[in-house]
Amino acid sequence: MEDQNYILFENYLLGSLSETEIETFENRLKDDSEFQENFNTYKELSSYLEHKFENEEASTEFQNNLKNISNNYFEKQNAPQKVIRFKPWQYAAAASVVLLMGFFMFNNFSNPVYGDYANYETISLTVRGDNNELLKTAETEFNNKNFTKAEETFKSLIELDNDNSELKFYRAITNIELNDFEVSDDLLNGLRSGNSVYKNKATWYLALSKLKQEDENSCLELLKTIPEDADDYNEAQKLIKKLD
Repeated sequence: MEDQNYILFENYLLGSLSETEIETFENRLKDDSEFQENFNTYKELSSYLEHKFENEEASTEFQNNLKNISNNYFEKQNAPQKVIRFKPWQYAAAASVVLLMGFFMFNNFSNPVYGDYANYETISLTVRGDNNELLKTAETEFNNKNFTKAEETFKSLIELDNDNSELKFYRAITNIELNDFEVSDDLLNGLRSGNSVYKNKATWYLALSKLKQEDENSCLELLKTIPEDADDYNEAQKLIKKLD
C-alpha cells in the first residue's frame, strides 16, 4: 500500500480533488480491485469515526494530540501541505493512518498462512434420509470446531452415503484442521476431478492444504487452475501475488 494513497483517499472524501483528479480516482476504483478494497477499508474507518464523534464535543487536548500525531506522520512522508479544517473525527481518521499503515505493511510483507484464508462459515448440512441425528451432530461439532468428533461423524455419514459431495467437502476441511492431510487431500482431489458444485471449492482448499503443509510450489500450481467464475478466484489471485 503506497503512503500517498491514504492522503488521496482523505482528499477524495473531503471533496478537495479537482474534477480531473476525481475522474482519475474513480476510474482507478473500477480497474484496480486492491486499490478499491483499501479505499473501502479507509472509508469504513472514517465513517465509523464520524458517527462516533459527530455528536460529541471533543476536548481541546484530544484534538491537539491527534492533530500532532497526524501532522508528524505526514511530515515524515513529505506529503504536500494543504490548509484544511478538519472535524474531530477527521483528526482521528488521520491519526489512524499510522495504525492502518502498520496493518497493511504486516499484511503485505508477512508470509501467508492457512489461517489467513480458511474463512469458512458455519455450516447447515442438507437433510437426507434417516441420518438426521448424525447430520446434526456433524454440523454442531464442525461449527464448534470440535474437529475430532466431527471427523468421526462425517466418516460414519459417508459410509452410509458415499456419493455425498457436501459431506466429503466438509470432512476434507475437518481433516485439514486436524493436520491429517492424507485424508483431506484424497477427498479434495476426488471432488476437484468431479462435476459437483464443490469442484472449485475443492481446488481452493486443496491449495490451502498445501499452504498449511508449507508446500508453496504445489499451492501456487493449484491456485493458478482456479477459474475466473469461481467464488474464491479473487482470494486466489491475492495469494498468488504473495507466493509468486
